[in-house]
Amino acid sequence: MDSLVKNINDICLIVQARLGSTRVQNKMMRKFSDTTLIDLVISKLKTSKVIPQENIYMSVWDEELKDVANKHNVNIYHRSEESAKSEGGDLSVLFEWWDKLPYKYVVLVSACNPLLKIETVDSFIEKFMSTDSDGCFGVIEKKTYYWNESNESITDWKGLQTMNTKFVEPTYEAAHCLYASRMDIIGDGNWMDKNYPPQPELFVMDELETFDIDYEWQFEIGELLYARHN
Repeated sequence: MDSLVKNINDICLIVQARLGSTRVQNKMMRKFSDTTLIDLVISKLKTSKVIPQENIYMSVWDEELKDVANKHNVNIYHRSEESAKSEGGDLSVLFEWWDKLPYKYVVLVSACNPLLKIETVDSFIEKFMSTDSDGCFGVIEKKTYYWNESNESITDWKGLQTMNTKFVEPTYEAAHCLYASRMDIIGDGNWMDKNYPPQPELFVMDELETFDIDYEWQFEIGELLYARHN
């Protein structure tokens, strides 16, 4: 690991969850393989070799989710109903813990990615600790061709007449499962850093690990993938 810029004791890890999913009913607590999505992510995080157990929090409002935190002996940030029902317009409401927990930085881990490995989470934290950037963001590397809404190519074809992804410069797609940010900037409406759009340190991930459950069909496919790869 590179020389460290940040102290692990200044970093907390938060899983923020709620039961109000409209696209996949009761997604967090519904039986997933032989467990649930929320139990799965917390069980993984407790095996981390990087983040201290006392730095791990569940940010939840629903009593059922608090019961899960208590079962795993994980810290609870008692999320407000307003935050749990927020759609993200005001970051200081959505991430209301920003000025209430005694840490300088936060690593946010999604509970909707059942194939995410704890080794990857640990590597993400170590990458964040080794950079002086205020933020870090998990991404997927893509080498393919893109067009904008005006049907104009936004990919450099390198003078070729046919498509060959070997020669395409990589583009990075949001993985939507691992984020890191300085805490105090959230109160000003910033996330990951003070730039707009943000320019965080990018952490390239295996695409399979980023499989996200947002729809019913993804829940069913996710169970099959989890059974095969775990």
